Amino acid sequence: MEPMAPTTTPLTPATSITDLRDAVENCGSAEWLGRAMSWPIRHGWLDVEHVDRRNVPTDGPMLLAANHLSFIDSVLVMYSFDRPVSFLGKAEYLDNPITRWLLPATGMLPLDRTGRRARVTLKRVAKILDKGGAVGVHPEGTRSRDGLLGPGHPGVAQMALRSGAPVVPVALVGTDDAQPVGQRIPTFRAPVEVRFGAPIGVGRWAGNRRTSTARAELTEEIMASIASLSGQERRTEESHDRLPV
Repeated sequence: MEPMAPTTTPLTPATSITDLRDAVENCGSAEWLGRAMSWPIRHGWLDVEHVDRRNVPTDGPMLLAANHLSFIDSVLVMYSFDRPVSFLGKAEYLDNPITRWLLPATGMLPLDRTGRRARVTLKRVAKILDKGGAVGVHPEGTRSRDGLLGPGHPGVAQMALRSGAPVVPVALVGTDDAQPVGQRIPTFRAPVEVRFGAPIGVGRWAGNRRTSTARAELTEEIMASIASLSGQERRTEESHDRLPV
């Protein structure tokens, strides 16, 4: 679920607003299929260890904010729990007739990163959180090519502040070695850790949750927690013109 297309590139003709709305509504309809299809990778092919999974609430609304090093990152986070997780991914996947159905059905929430049609997806995110569901996001907005942790986009903080849902920071460690950019199949028995931090609540910003200051402060707290969990050095300069997925 890797966001790589330039933000200046609009959705292609194959990705109509109807396709986007249908995919958003279809999100998670076959979550069991994604869980089953990824089971061999998660439990046999890779050597995956979950660290401090007890930090993740077993019910109630939550946002999972994870670093992004490899194509498989979102899959490893989505199916780490018994409860379903909808994960934001790039709308460009809808251009392919196979992934147009498969990825949303198994849990991907397609997001138009140009922002023109983002409201369609963000309304669904709000509904999921209002109903006590879980949503995952990569705040960096794209995979790290150099191993550094990129700056976080304020979108995840905005979702948390609007919904009141806590944010669980997640660090994926070793996925860049297991499946580097350009490698189609992960390396057999590559060691991977999925580390979960303590939930970050939004009560501190209850009085000014709609302000840019609240979004910036919460975003910084989320990214600092991810960096502490992952051990990554942080990158300080990067364009923020993409929506996070």
